[in-house]
Order: sequence, then C-alpha cells, then structure tokens
Amino acid sequence: MNWTFTSENNLASTFAAHINPFWKEHVTESEFVGKDNVTVRYAYCIPSAPKSTLVISSGRIESYLKYKEFIYDLYQNGFAVFIFDHRGQGLSGRMTNDPQHGYVAHFDDYVDDVITFVNTIVKPKQQGDLQLVCHSMGGAIGALTLLRVPTLFSKAVLASPMFGIKPALPNWLANGLIRTGLAVNRMKKQDSGYFFGQTPYIAFPYSLNKLTHSKTRYALFRELYDEEQEIQLGGVTTEWLKAAHEAMNTIENSARAITTPTLLFSADADSIIDNKRQRRVAQQMPNTELEIVPRAYHELFTEADDIRERTLARMLDFLTSE
Repeated sequence: MNWTFTSENNLASTFAAHINPFWKEHVTESEFVGKDNVTVRYAYCIPSAPKSTLVISSGRIESYLKYKEFIYDLYQNGFAVFIFDHRGQGLSGRMTNDPQHGYVAHFDDYVDDVITFVNTIVKPKQQGDLQLVCHSMGGAIGALTLLRVPTLFSKAVLASPMFGIKPALPNWLANGLIRTGLAVNRMKKQDSGYFFGQTPYIAFPYSLNKLTHSKTRYALFRELYDEEQEIQLGGVTTEWLKAAHEAMNTIENSARAITTPTLLFSADADSIIDNKRQRRVAQQMPNTELEIVPRAYHELFTEADDIRERTLARMLDFLTSE
C-alpha cells in the first residue's frame, strides 16, 4: 500500500494548518469511570468506511494529547482510532495525594480499564476488525490484556514493549530495593513515594534525551507538557516499580500463551527497555514477528522521519494483511 505520513519538515505549521483543525473537527473526547472510581479520559475519531478499528495503549507519563500527529496519520490512512489515558497519568484521575507520582497498585488495574474501555466505548462503534497498538508500558499492559482475553483483538502491534527495563537488575537485588523502598514509605506513613533517585517532572533538553532523534517532535512534546501542566508526571514510585516487576515476570512466564498474531518492534538503540529480555520473551510468543529497528531510540511513533515512516508503513501493512 502507499501510505502517507506527516513529516518533521514544517511540522509546527502542519499542526496549525491541519492537525489541530482535524482534532477540533473529528476527534471526540470524553471519560468513563474505571476500577475503584478512577476517572479515565479518552478520545476517538472514525473516518468513513475505516479499514479497521485501532485501540492505542500508550506509554508511561503519556497522554493522548501527545499522540495527535500519530492519530492524524492513522485517520488519514483510513483507520478508526480509540485511545485513553491510563489511570494515574495524562488527563485521567490520580490515585495518590501527589499528582506527579507515577503510581499504580497492580497492572491488573490497567488491564481492567482496557477491557472496560473496549467493551463499553469501543465495541458499540467498532467497524472492521478490532486491533491493538501499544507503546512501551502500554505494551506490557497490552500483553497482559492478550493473556486475559485472548480473542479480544484480531492483531496486535507492540512498539518497544516494556518486557524488561534498564538497568536490568538481578531479581534478588530488585526485590531487595523494592522492599526497602516500601518500608521507607511505611515509616513515613505515606501511601506512596518516589523510588530511589526518582523525582518530580523534569524537562530534559533535547541533547540529553534518549527518546527520539527528531529535534522537532521532541520540541513539540516538551511544549505540550509546558502548556498542559496537568499531564506532567514525575518519576516512578516504589509501588509502581513493584507492580511493573510482577507484570514483567508474569509476561515472561506466560509468553507462550500469547497467541494473538503480533508484530513486535524492538528499537535497537533503546536505552530505557532491556532489549535482551524483551527479545527473549518475543521469541517465546508463538505468533509474533520480531522486527528490530536499527538506530531507533525508544519512541518509534515520534522518531525521525526515516525511522518513523519505515516503522509505520510496516505496521499498517501488517494490520491490513490477510
């Protein structure tokens, strides 16, 4: 297929002339109540006669507002898109007193939200096959969802999925640090606290970023988070890390049971994900194609044009193949 994508060149003017007007005209934003009464915000858009319906599970600290360019590209290429902000981040409700805390009690809570979203919001409007697209932490949530309801999606795309994180600590050390962190929180009588070395939101300059080679897309991401301060999120809490650790172990131990046809992109220069573990897990997933993306940093959907276009074209070919 001949797919068309936005380019880094003049992206700011593309936003002004095309993407923001598209967002106002074609995107609906709303909310539903997730587990334990947490408000979950979502957005969707449906072109006429869509090729299929995509559900996006985004990464840690992200909001659907960060996905405007990606959603625009998917819509222009004929896909219906549904996306929501995971509990505890983006525009969704928080579970602790500090809105900057990267917190969740269990990754199962994220999965419950995905299933509620699909059954109550997406399915009544679904056209064509229902397919899953995930990034990073959203990939771990996606994999757990595929384990829980194997028939929910006809296909899945996992970009830089969080099946392991750096530094890749041995289990005994990771568990020891997590136990210590939880004990510190109990001593301070607080419901959650940052893990050692984690802090509130910091906007790193482009030169220090390990997310994308695209200066333009990185600048737009930082601008958005300056303007929409409620979507800012700090580092992870010890509670989140414990939950993530358990989730990643579950995924690795159950990988053979993930049978949904899947395309997994592994960003070769990723400094956030433990690619060794990620690829080990991918090789155990029976219907998974592992695609290593040379030179790519962590964020494949906001990478430099050459990397992004190749990735997106491969993804859309996969989603539309028989």
